[in-house]
Amino acid sequence: MPDGNRRHGALRYRLHFQNRPTVDDGYGNQVPGGDFETVQTIAAGMAPRTGGEGVTAARLDGRQPFVITVRWAAWLLDVTPAWRLVDARNSNRVLNVLSPLADPDGKRQWLEFLAQEGGAPS
Repeated sequence: MPDGNRRHGALRYRLHFQNRPTVDDGYGNQVPGGDFETVQTIAAGMAPRTGGEGVTAARLDGRQPFVITVRWAAWLLDVTPAWRLVDARNSNRVLNVLSPLADPDGKRQWLEFLAQEGGAPS
């Protein structure tokens, strides 16, 4: 039996997976640049982990990490920490991808990874 967010009914959030397009840097190299573009919008489960506060420029900065769970899809294997997630229902809620995606049971059904709300903007 699936546990935690690894159930269809637990995928309560809609997340835009966004990446920066690659542009020519003027020297023939392809580098990430420009504004983030939405690659895909999918349903996801979000389980909060213990949050914390850091000090940035002499100010407290709240950070809330989440374990994100999504259904397995081949295009998701391209997601790296250079990507970000935006809540489809609240565009002010932006999460930075912290870890590569992992297949927790090896069955190509679910993918899990860490993302963080707050902290340094991308």
